[in-house]
Amino acid sequence: MMIIRLMMELRPRMVANAFRHPVGVIQLHGSVGDTGSMSKCRQMSFRFVSKNFAVDVGLLRKGQCGSRQCKLQVIRASSSQTSTTDPILSTSKAESALILIRHGESLWNEKNLFTGCVDVPLTKRGVDEAIEAGKRISNIPIDMIFTSSLIRAQMTAMLAMTQHRRKKVPIITHNESRQAKTWSQIYSGDTKKQSIPVVTAWQLNERMYGELQGLNKLETAERYGKEQVHEWRRSYDIPPPSGESLEMCSQRAVAYFKEHIEPKLQSGKNVLVAAHGNSLRSIIMYLERLTSQEVISLELSTGVPLLYIHKEEKFMRRGSPVGPTEPGVYAYTKSLALYRQELDKKSH
Repeated sequence: MMIIRLMMELRPRMVANAFRHPVGVIQLHGSVGDTGSMSKCRQMSFRFVSKNFAVDVGLLRKGQCGSRQCKLQVIRASSSQTSTTDPILSTSKAESALILIRHGESLWNEKNLFTGCVDVPLTKRGVDEAIEAGKRISNIPIDMIFTSSLIRAQMTAMLAMTQHRRKKVPIITHNESRQAKTWSQIYSGDTKKQSIPVVTAWQLNERMYGELQGLNKLETAERYGKEQVHEWRRSYDIPPPSGESLEMCSQRAVAYFKEHIEPKLQSGKNVLVAAHGNSLRSIIMYLERLTSQEVISLELSTGVPLLYIHKEEKFMRRGSPVGPTEPGVYAYTKSLALYRQELDKKSH
């Protein structure tokens, strides 16, 4: 393995015609021949990132490298001057925060109905729970938000962010079509800096309860028997009629988390996920390596945020709000404590 460190001068034609001087350091990672000669280098690639932009460089194939120089092919260059990463204080590159929130009480929670994937909004109590959740996480950095495609989860995320001390605006991204993406584009760099992208995904939806959706839970128990309904609700691999089991819900939710959310955490982004009881139980099962027996007994209250720290490819649970005030609720890491101190300085 060989690591090459060099300064790179980016000419105007490469990135936005703006830079004519050295702007950063590149580390190339790749394997070379046994002799260590660059003339025998094999496949290599890297991503160059500076404060203001990013450059993806294509693979260097065998025979393209000389002993004194390397021929690189820039395949994509993009400005990141409008990055939404919090400028006050980024947590350590090896550490990022993950916040999980089950949506506040919905109108069908209140009526004791099976909700599943029916798109039902929050009650007044649910709104209050979402706002209270926001107060609990108001000192934790958030760079991206993921929610399900259901309104109760989206309302929870949006209402929670009204309480955050950075006062950034959560904005739902629309990439479902070229026209939707174009029409929702933000053309002000300053405005984009004060925004937080919100990604919605059906894979984070609640477990689909099939033929139980819309039925009263007590009446359903009387109709099918308490044991049968309990089995549908609390078993891991037994689905209700025409519905999903927790195992089936877990397959889609965890696959989405691993493909779309975990890479953001690995890159240093701080992420909020607002979703549902069963999709979040599935993700927690993955984070904490729970067994199928352990996860079926896991209960998540509405509007209660859980904090995890991603560090060194591991997830560490740092607590949930069980006290009357935010201070002391979470076991803050050093980076989160410093972030809060910076927020305090900004507010004075």
